[in-house]
Amino acid sequence: MEDMVPATAAQAVPLVEVQVKGDLDAQAAPEVNRLLEEALALRPQQIVVDLADCDTIDAAGILLLMDAHRRAVRDGGAVALRSPSERARRALRLAKVDRIMQLLPYPNVALTPAGQVVL
Repeated sequence: MEDMVPATAAQAVPLVEVQVKGDLDAQAAPEVNRLLEEALALRPQQIVVDLADCDTIDAAGILLLMDAHRRAVRDGGAVALRSPSERARRALRLAKVDRIMQLLPYPNVALTPAGQVVL
């Protein structure tokens, strides 16, 4: 038992990707929330939510993403959104999510902990 070391932020994984397929709405929110909960439990430096296959996002989806970002920041991480459709991007802009979370336009882009883009 003395050899056990508690997990620290330094031991957190650097990146976790979550892929959303279909609409991110009130109906899909519980399943996406479960995936984000699992991702947050790993205490990653960055969670990238891939929205390439997500056509629309409603208020429930936006609140879910904002809550995940708030929790990630609290643990020293961040959430970025990758490849949102034009329709989803509009909804995110209207909700001013683009002022809080980074929107990554390309599929092979990630961020360093300092917020720099890595291709």
